[in-house]
Amino acid sequence: MKEKNNLLIFILTIGVFGIINTEMGVLGILPLLAEKFSISIAQAGLLVSLFALAVAAAGPVMPLLFAGIDRKRVMLLVLSVFVLGNLISVFTDNFAVMLLARVVPAIFHPVYCSLAFSVAAASVSPEAAPRAVAKVIVGVSAGMVLGVPVSSFIAGSFSLTAAMAGFTVVNTAALIATWLYIPSLPVAARLSYGQQLRVLKKPVLCIAAVVFMNGAVFGVFGYFSGCLTNITAFSWNTVSLILLVYGLMNIVGNFIAGRMLSAGASADKLVIIFPVTLGIVYAAFFWSGTSVPAMALITLLWGVLGGMNANINQYWITTAAPEAPDFANGLFLTAANLGTALGSAVCGMVIAHMGMQYMMWGGIVFLILCLAMIIPRVYRSDEYVCLGESK
Repeated sequence: MKEKNNLLIFILTIGVFGIINTEMGVLGILPLLAEKFSISIAQAGLLVSLFALAVAAAGPVMPLLFAGIDRKRVMLLVLSVFVLGNLISVFTDNFAVMLLARVVPAIFHPVYCSLAFSVAAASVSPEAAPRAVAKVIVGVSAGMVLGVPVSSFIAGSFSLTAAMAGFTVVNTAALIATWLYIPSLPVAARLSYGQQLRVLKKPVLCIAAVVFMNGAVFGVFGYFSGCLTNITAFSWNTVSLILLVYGLMNIVGNFIAGRMLSAGASADKLVIIFPVTLGIVYAAFFWSGTSVPAMALITLLWGVLGGMNANINQYWITTAAPEAPDFANGLFLTAANLGTALGSAVCGMVIAHMGMQYMMWGGIVFLILCLAMIIPRVYRSDEYVCLGESK
């Protein structure tokens, strides 16, 4: 039984990796795509921004619509849509078609990811669920870490077509593995749309906390490479290496958070300590940004915290609405994407008006707002407590 669960979680991890790799890998080949379609880099950026917006819009809707269907069938459908979209992207010479081939799969993105988290959690005991979900979230981190450098390497070593085909290969592998090795996963008791929508009353502060936390993490991270080149004066090759180290430490953070969230007492401590610790890291970044040794240490710690972020956020929302896990995971994906967009916009405004170094304070403001959402939910003792069981 344990071996079957491990195989199930591994396949889900590969599936999530393939989907996130499709989303993020395009960042590594945007200049080549702009050249292929004879458009500007800004226009090519729509391949990323419209994908993210589609995920955010579909997050609370698509898992709701597919809630009563056998989960294996749904996962096969989503992976098939991604494979088809990737194939179209490989062969099309029309930018509008390319956009469509990106946006349509993005609409199905929340369905697969929310199901992957839910199925992983349901395959083990409730106490071990956060650790199982953490393993699947490794696919998210790996997709974000490896997507950009791998697609860039393949495009540089072979061709843009080969890089785009790489996305197809990974999703096809996940599709075949799902078809062959994942058993039928019928929904035992389907909740009505009304029952699922009613959970929106419960995790309101949790959703806000996820928005602010992702704003704090990704609002700053989006400009991290600029800080390293402009403030610490690293070369671009060094920056690429640092970003890879940061991503690898994300995976370490996934496992640490999974273990801590599996223990009730540690979970509550973690959600309070996390934003405080990240705030200290940002302050250290502000005061020591020109120091190479300090930045090396900060990157390691920040990478671990960045990896823990997704686990904590997913845990916040799903424990607030355990009766509708798929819908709650969809909310998590929407809140995370909205937070990323909001944080990037705010930190970008801070940079424009105050300078690159001061964007850290934009992140700290988001962390303060996040704490304001966390504290009431951790210490309230009624049925709407966000984390863990009622105190």
